[in-house]
Amino acid sequence: MEILSSYNLIIGASLIVVLSFLFNGISKKTNIPAVLMLIVLGILIKIGLGFFIPEIPDFKGSLEILGTVGLIMIVLEAALELELKKEKLWPIIKSMAIALIGLIASAYIAALILYQFIPNMTMQSAWLYATPLSILSSAIIIPSVGGLTEAKKEFHIYESTFSDIMGIMMFYFLTGKLNPAEDAGIAGFAGNLVLTIVIAIVASYAIILIFQRIKSQAKQFLLISVLLLLYAIGKKMHLSSLIIILVFGLIVKNVNLFFPGKTKIFLESERMQQIYHELHIITLETAFVVRTFFFVIFGITIVLATLLSVNVAIVSLLIIASIYAIRFIVLILFVGKDILPQLFIAPRGLITVLLFYAIPMEAQVEGFESGILLFVIIATSLVMTWAMIRDKRKMGTMLDEIDQEILERNLAEDALRDSEMELSNDQRIEKAQQTSREDPI
Repeated sequence: MEILSSYNLIIGASLIVVLSFLFNGISKKTNIPAVLMLIVLGILIKIGLGFFIPEIPDFKGSLEILGTVGLIMIVLEAALELELKKEKLWPIIKSMAIALIGLIASAYIAALILYQFIPNMTMQSAWLYATPLSILSSAIIIPSVGGLTEAKKEFHIYESTFSDIMGIMMFYFLTGKLNPAEDAGIAGFAGNLVLTIVIAIVASYAIILIFQRIKSQAKQFLLISVLLLLYAIGKKMHLSSLIIILVFGLIVKNVNLFFPGKTKIFLESERMQQIYHELHIITLETAFVVRTFFFVIFGITIVLATLLSVNVAIVSLLIIASIYAIRFIVLILFVGKDILPQLFIAPRGLITVLLFYAIPMEAQVEGFESGILLFVIIATSLVMTWAMIRDKRKMGTMLDEIDQEILERNLAEDALRDSEMELSNDQRIEKAQQTSREDPI
């Protein structure tokens, strides 16, 4: 087919990257998530392709690969920006608690809803379907919160990253329950977690000590390849591989903290700074490209007809309502009254799609419509868009009020200074006249 020739694919891929870059610029100006624009672009591409080819190719395999690589890059990107300090320990613990409680509570309520409304749905399958719908999307949140205050921005980075990691761990813990012979229970799960953290720390130290001694300039993609290799091997061993990526990123960012006292002799500071700087840039660029193609391809795979089902709309709206009700309660308990726009920043995205396609065959339910997935992703993204735009306007109004106060204060100070100058001039004239009377020439 001529439409799918290699040159046309290169042209199409290049245009998608260019448009994604423009979408990022629009997103910064309007606070509309670039991811939402990419999904819409995918839908438009699908409609356009429908005029030229009779059947759209199956992209599910490429979605899984892009999603996995994208997830690794997004978590690594977030970890490379997180500075560990004693004063940040409480915000980290609080973010983790909010992510965990929100995840479990949302999954429980969503599972009850699916169990009641979806034919042939068992409670065990309902939990598996509900878990992806309960995980925050760091792929959408991290690029979207740059305009918030530093404290709120850090909260969202921590929360979404922990939600991703704990959500994946919970999903695979539930899939293990499908096969009682392989189910190790809570003790096995805890042991798996401890083993993963130990491997992550040992591997991170080994990578740092080896790579800072490599003289070649072209070593960053080698480093990323090693991380991808560790992730894939970890998944084969049924480990929580994303923790390996998170721990490595945190150690590279906070290398002085992890090499205290005399252990600093093993560090080459200049080389480590160079590795961090180059890795950060490549991670940002790779995450951008992978995220771009993942959401465009997801848009292409969307079946819009599924959104027209009344059952899909009812189930989706009930799940969405439960997401924000639970989030409101959790934020009020942990944060207090200052919960805007955090309350509405709870989009679902990359992880939701990725885990949905990973549901084992024995747990899949024929009556489940994928439109629920799409409905929840789009609706939560639109709610976040509205909240971010509203917050931006509020900030703009506050800045205008501050500017007005500063202007009024400056005008008052100028008037006072002018009156003082006039008074000073009058005093000088009066003093001169007095001197003239006392000492006439």
